[in-house]
Amino acid sequence: MADDKMLSIAVVSAERALWSGEARSVVAKTPEGDIGILANHEPVLALLVDSSALKIEQADGSTLMVAVHGGFFSVAGNEVNVIAETAELSENIDVERAKAALARLQAQSPEEADQAALKRAETRIQLAGIAKTVTTR
Repeated sequence: MADDKMLSIAVVSAERALWSGEARSVVAKTPEGDIGILANHEPVLALLVDSSALKIEQADGSTLMVAVHGGFFSVAGNEVNVIAETAELSENIDVERAKAALARLQAQSPEEADQAALKRAETRIQLAGIAKTVTTR
């Protein structure tokens, strides 16, 4: 990478490579709390919180939100690798499908409902709403 003030980020899930590119920063949620990564950060290896948001400030100043479900991320040099069990760009989330899944799960009794699936549906809906309001600089 030519610019030592940028990060090279790759986001992959079990199914596919989701996104890669240069970015100014990335913020992820870990069991210990949110962590923000800028260029020249110390090496890190951390778990991602299930059903959380990954926020990437791209090189052009625009914000990319990713719904991540499980996995981990690593930082070495100015390279950040995010490996999630499942991941979805907020702009690609089918809001109606996510709302239908949430309604189905909420209709179940607490004993029957898959709490992890419920949290995933809530996260997807939240990030889809954010995607519509995020503007580029």
